[in-house]
Amino acid sequence: MPAITVNNLLSLDKIQQPIDSAILRPVKNITMAPKGFEGEGFPVRRAFSEFSLTDIDPFIMMDQMGEVEWEVGEAKGTPWHPHRGFETVTYLIDGQFKHKDSNGGGGIIGNGDTQWMTAGSGILHIEAPTEAAVLKGGLFHGVQIWVNLPSSMKLIHPRYQDIHGSNLKLLTTYNTGALIRIIAGDIGGFSGPGNTYTPVSIIHASVHPDSVIEIPWEKSFNALGYILSGSGYVGNETIPILSGQAILFGQGDFIKIGANRIQDSRSNNLEILILGGLPIQEPVAWYGPFVMNNYSELEKAFSDYRSGYLGNIMADKSQ
Repeated sequence: MPAITVNNLLSLDKIQQPIDSAILRPVKNITMAPKGFEGEGFPVRRAFSEFSLTDIDPFIMMDQMGEVEWEVGEAKGTPWHPHRGFETVTYLIDGQFKHKDSNGGGGIIGNGDTQWMTAGSGILHIEAPTEAAVLKGGLFHGVQIWVNLPSSMKLIHPRYQDIHGSNLKLLTTYNTGALIRIIAGDIGGFSGPGNTYTPVSIIHASVHPDSVIEIPWEKSFNALGYILSGSGYVGNETIPILSGQAILFGQGDFIKIGANRIQDSRSNNLEILILGGLPIQEPVAWYGPFVMNNYSELEKAFSDYRSGYLGNIMADKSQ
């Protein structure tokens, strides 16, 4: 797993231990993410599909892409397609992906990079494997998160953020039990580079075997976890967790996660994505690539797409 890492955790800023009066967030539900396929046929796990939209608000969905070892010529992506009314966040842990959109954004991300695309009023984009990935194959693993926008921002101008892994804020815990990468939001007074319209926090934690970590979490945010790989336990009840499971936490001040002493052979650590945000608490009308507030807005989105108002496919000048 070549996501951004460090050799010496002692060189990093530390998250402080929760104060005695801090409230541990209870575990409300744990589910196993079902498997499926997306785009041109790459495998995904629908991380939060067993939770309600109310539970995961302000998020709409999250897919774990891979983990898959492509053979030569197998790598796949998605064709050109539209979006409106939300943001897509793609965090790539292994491999490379190429993005291009009708607003002029895009580039190649890989090995700890993030692309944050605000579809807003409407955009067309394509996500494809690089030529090297097609010719050589190799490991591909990442996640894509859909972050909702409130009604007042659904038609804002599209925006693209290219967040290099080297710009993530790296932290450790007071007991140096984990490496924590902040992609967006604030954790214990430390902020990540992602510029968000909807208040959210997204982190990737690598928890060392036989370690227990406590992560402060904004009280007004909800909190979700997803096990990318490895095994461990969560909460004071030490509820077992393993790869492919999603966790819904209740209210409180911090999250407690532990890693088993022995991890599976492909992962030295328990790898977990933790995310949450301020619930928007508005009606959600979601169909395919559009996330609006009501059915008439969905109809308008499809009509605008068919009429060419969501942008034009950009010519590939690299050919």
